[in-house]
Amino acid sequence: MIEYKQKPSRRNPESPSLRERGIYLLPNLFTTAALFAGFYAIVQAMNGNFELAAIAIFIAMVMDGLDGRVARMTNTQSAFGAEYDSLSDMVSFGVAPALILYVWALKPLGKLGWLAAFIYCACAALRLARFNTKLDDVNQDKRYFQGLPSPAAAALLAGFVWVSYEYGVSGRDVFFGVLKMKWMAWCITVFAGASMVSDLRYYSGKDINLKASVPFFVILGIMLAFVLISYSPPEVLFLIMAVYALSGYAMWLRGKFTSMTVPK
Repeated sequence: MIEYKQKPSRRNPESPSLRERGIYLLPNLFTTAALFAGFYAIVQAMNGNFELAAIAIFIAMVMDGLDGRVARMTNTQSAFGAEYDSLSDMVSFGVAPALILYVWALKPLGKLGWLAAFIYCACAALRLARFNTKLDDVNQDKRYFQGLPSPAAAALLAGFVWVSYEYGVSGRDVFFGVLKMKWMAWCITVFAGASMVSDLRYYSGKDINLKASVPFFVILGIMLAFVLISYSPPEVLFLIMAVYALSGYAMWLRGKFTSMTVPK
């Protein structure tokens, strides 16, 4: 009879393999860089430098995407790295974006302003906690995230601030004489927070094989994306984040429509 050994959970501190591995420098350097970028964003927001604060959030997003991949490529995963990454994400993608939006636009709203910022911050914490508890769930479809990922939610808020700054619109201005920016900021903050704790599915991209061959137009599309981002980073990045944030709702509506049209 063949016995199958269960793979140790990287979240289980009692696992000998993880306990023996200890702390690795390379992946945790990227995590530290993401944490520093989040802290830097908070400092710049407090000083009124909202463009730098928004850019720092995007830098934290890039660093956060690299640390896990570097750990897997170099086989340096550890329980410490996993926990450190979650704490870094809470600062960079939970506290920092909430504070940026509060200082930039939500503060004049009084209680409604800081409540919206707190809702986002609390939803980011809940999102990360739920992600950690389901990390080793073998029944979970790895192709999709449950709820909007916190880096994407943070990038959505940062992109909104960055675009507004690019066009010389402050958080207390009136947009086209109709919409007040502080209320737009309030809505997008609550929307991002609610999307994180929702059960909507968002494509994770984990099924993409970087070692596989791809058609020529894929490389051409990647080149075009780099050109567009370099030409106008605020608009393009914010548009990408907005489309991704809405993609979960689009997939949900498509599923509802399909279930209604399929004959029983």
